[in-house]
Amino acid sequence: MKNTALLVVDVQNALVQAKPYNIETILSHIQRLITACRENSVEVIYVQHNGRIGSELEPNTDGWQIYREISPKANETIINKNYNSAFKGTNLRGYLEGKGIEQLIIVGMQTEYCIDATCKAAFEHGFQIIIPEKTNTTFHNGNILAGDLYDHYNFNIFKDRFAIVEHIEHTLVRIKDC
Repeated sequence: MKNTALLVVDVQNALVQAKPYNIETILSHIQRLITACRENSVEVIYVQHNGRIGSELEPNTDGWQIYREISPKANETIINKNYNSAFKGTNLRGYLEGKGIEQLIIVGMQTEYCIDATCKAAFEHGFQIIIPEKTNTTFHNGNILAGDLYDHYNFNIFKDRFAIVEHIEHTLVRIKDC
């Protein structure tokens, strides 16, 4: 898994504090992945969504900050974005290509918005994608329960179409085999 990076998308205070689906497990799994990546020299890249002024993700507010329990180290890259896709209007693609990164492990929030858009854009740009199970989350959306959205996107949209969706233990073994 050389040429691999972990992309942590929009795990920001306001979203975590709003208690999305299965958040405790999701955070625990993301923490495990971050630790494994750091221990095995796999780059961790954070994506931070810039909301509008007055919104819960307004830049430079507490809600906008990356969640403390998974916060980046001083040498880790943060990409700020204004759209659902971490690629649109950012330097992410050029950054990844400049580092020779070919494979992305994508985790974070929200499943049907920023994870979906980022996964599909990464796929279109030719990256291989891994989405470990129980590492992305969302909220209820209209009449659709958050757990149903999670299951539908991970197992009917992402899996075997855009990404490898696998148990986190498999991803941890991949990281350690670098």
